[in-house]
Amino acid sequence: MTDAPVRDAATIILLRDQGPSGPAVLMGQRGAGAVFMPSKYVFPGGAVEAGDGAARFARPLGAQTRAALESRSEVAPEMLAAAAIRELAEETGQVVGRPADAEAGTCDWPGFERLLPDAGALRFIFRAITPPGRPRRFDARFFLASADALATDPDDFGRAEDELSHLHWVPLDRARALDMPFITEVVLAETAAIAAGRDVPGTPFFDNSGDSSVFCRL
Repeated sequence: MTDAPVRDAATIILLRDQGPSGPAVLMGQRGAGAVFMPSKYVFPGGAVEAGDGAARFARPLGAQTRAALESRSEVAPEMLAAAAIRELAEETGQVVGRPADAEAGTCDWPGFERLLPDAGALRFIFRAITPPGRPRRFDARFFLASADALATDPDDFGRAEDELSHLHWVPLDRARALDMPFITEVVLAETAAIAAGRDVPGTPFFDNSGDSSVFCRL
């Protein structure tokens, strides 16, 4: 059996300050009939599309984030950022963005024409390539953004498509109790370390592109 091709993908973890109850992350559940990770709780995200290369931003990627995205990668960092923000918008109705103006232009995404995605709000915190033998494989980049960067109501999921159900803000210290893929659990641990100020330099990378799994930091 030939392995599925590896597709570039991007995901956003939104972190929201919940006051005394601590931070929370936005998650949803994939459908039971999904080919990839059925019924699992995941962060919003998906494959990069050709149109992501034409995205305009309210703010560009930060220099450190851009450099990490370029490491051992041939896809443009801006395409990854655009894909992450677009997938978030499609799957949750939430937009990491800022109001557009006549000089900057407008967004091409239906329903969000008055906003521009804000790549400057994204922090690149994890990268993982799906191991061989899976029905679909992705080279996924995980971005972290504060819910404060949303240009939309964080509790309004009325414009979300139906790919994810049970969209809700999950307390970070309880999220791992959900049924989720192993890699999502690992990324949650990295998110918790960042939220607590215990993260270390570099971006973790689980590289399953070869015959064996390799872990490094970009």
